[in-house]
Amino acid sequence: MANIKSARKRARQSEKRREHNMSMRTAVRTAIKNVKKAVAAGNKAAAADALRQSHGVIDRVANKRVLHRNAANRHKSRLAAAIKALQ
Repeated sequence: MANIKSARKRARQSEKRREHNMSMRTAVRTAIKNVKKAVAAGNKAAAADALRQSHGVIDRVANKRVLHRNAANRHKSRLAAAIKALQ
């Protein structure tokens, strides 16, 4: 553990940020999983609705730089392609 007061504060801040970032990353994974479940079920309408919701979550997390913008765009693109492939 750090001995200097500012270093102790920085450690506390880092821990708080790590927990917050993990919760946002979990939200992204859940949103992606919901779209994949709808695609696997073959329900195009539900999948499109889940995709719309996931775009908001993914963009929000990417704007906070928890997820890289290219990674966010890759996730959105692959989910959209999976829905487009549904007939």
